[in-house]
Parts: sequence; structure tokens; C-alpha cells
Amino acid sequence: MELVLQPINILIGANGSGKTNFLSFFEFLRNIYSQNLRGYVAERGVEKILHKGAKITEEISSKLSFDKNKYSFAIKAAEAGFVFTHEGLWYSDNPYVSNPLEISTMGYESNLRQATVARAQYIRGYLGGLVKYHFHDTSVNSPFTQTSNVENDKFLLYSKGQNLGAFLYNIRETAPLSYNLIVHTVQSIAPYFGDFYLRPTENGMVRLQWTSRYSETIYGPTDLSDGTIRFIALATLFLQPELPATIIIDEPELGLHPAAITKLSGMIKSAANKKCQIIAATQSTDLLSHFQPEDIIAVDLVDGASRFQKLDNKALQLWLEN
Repeated sequence: MELVLQPINILIGANGSGKTNFLSFFEFLRNIYSQNLRGYVAERGVEKILHKGAKITEEISSKLSFDKNKYSFAIKAAEAGFVFTHEGLWYSDNPYVSNPLEISTMGYESNLRQATVARAQYIRGYLGGLVKYHFHDTSVNSPFTQTSNVENDKFLLYSKGQNLGAFLYNIRETAPLSYNLIVHTVQSIAPYFGDFYLRPTENGMVRLQWTSRYSETIYGPTDLSDGTIRFIALATLFLQPELPATIIIDEPELGLHPAAITKLSGMIKSAANKKCQIIAATQSTDLLSHFQPEDIIAVDLVDGASRFQKLDNKALQLWLEN
């Protein structure tokens, strides 16, 4: 498959069509970059990662293009996981350098972190920022209820929002305009919401808490509706002052009121206008209605394999009806 990704990429498809698998590929890439491929594979099993198992699929190969830079790899199943049979770095604007520059040593982990050439630094910067967000768990013991450290957990919003308190605290202290925008955006869909109450303990730990406009009580995340706590995480993700190169998120519309879905679409477009690429999977036609056909990728399961296609407006409407 070859797929060109746009600034906004909204994947739509039935359950089991392959949307989440596609998003998980970027999680897979991050584990390759972090030299944690063996651990990632051990948790899931080689057979589940290879398409239809090792009897059908011997190798996984990929090539990713980031403007002038490219990164490619091929891995084969071995006794203790996967072995890199190829790992290449590409740079298209210089005819005097070799393409690809091969960095594989047939090991179990990537050599990208050890590569010293300039093109490796660019690719490391991109892959190091890949996070697949999934704000589904809003239970009593959800990640949103956890404490986080204001120094160690402030740099990157974690995949399930478990450091939301420390991340918001850092935004409040360093980027008050962005912080106020997040607060006002939350208030626009939850008028009772006053502000976040973020008070670190003596050892620098902070928990997500908030105040109401109508009470002096300090509330926690479990005092919010599922949709509201998810929207707080979404607003923080898309309105943070320094956006990552790419935001990858699964079913961001889950549990949101139609008015909140409208706000979400606006935040996605705003982030894309700031050169942050958005890759999201959804089952919401409400969310789709806010985007153009060129922003949408239809996903179908055909003979056990996922098919990704861009459709024009008429074809997309027929596809949605089906």
C-alpha cells in the first residue's frame, strides 16, 4: 500500500476494518526508534504482528517520507522476535550522497539512535514525538486520576492523559495565554467549570483538580462527566503552546456532545493550520460533517486486508450510506 497523508487525515470505517491497526503502526515506529521492538513484540506476539501470521507473511517493510528525508526498514521474524534485514536513511536533495545510507547490522533493535549523519537527527526528532492518544478510560481508577511530577512529567502529554495535571501546570506557569484559551474552551462546553486547581505537594506531585463557578468545593476528575474529562484532555492536546509534528488519536469524539464535536473539529483545523499533522480514526459522521472529502480516508476490509482510499464527495456519500 502507498498512502499520501495530508495535513488532516480522518479515517472512517466499520469495526475491524483496520483503522486502529493503522494508528498502531505509528506506535510500532516509536518503539523501533526507542529500541524497544523486542519488548513491544514480546507483549503482543510475533504471530499477531505479522499479517495472517508467519506462514503467510515473512517480512514487514516500510518507507516513510518526510519532505526531503526518508526512513525505510525491513524486519524478519527470528527466534527472539524480529531481526532488521534493512534500515536505511534517505536524503533526496544531494546527488553526492548514497541513498539509502544503510545502517542495519542485522540486530534485534534499530540503529537509528546511534546514527550520526544529519538526516538521522531529523528522523529521530520526528519519530521521538510520535504518540498514539487514546482518552477512553474515564473510570474511577482511570489515568486521569493519577498524580504526576511537575518536573519530570511536563514535557509531553502522555498517551492516556496520565500526566494531565503536571502538563497543565507547566502550561499555566510558562504559557498563560495558551492556558487561558484551554480554560475558556472547556467553559464553552461546560459552563459550570471555573478553573483548574493545580497545587503541587512538597515533593512536586500534582493531581488534576478543578473548581466550579457555583461552589467553593475542590473537585476531582471523577466529578466530571465522561465526555467533559475527555474534552479537557482533547483541549489540552490540541491547544498546547508547542504542538508536536503529528498528533495521532483514536476515536476522539467518544462520549462528546454534538456541540463539543464542533469545538473538536475547530481545534483539529487550528492545529493543522499551525503545521501539526492530524491522523485520527473515528466512527462519527457528526465529526466528518465538519471536514472536506480530501481530509477523509475510507477504510474497508477486503479479503482480510485493509484498503485505504480517498473518495470524492459523491463517492464518499454513497460509501457512508452503505
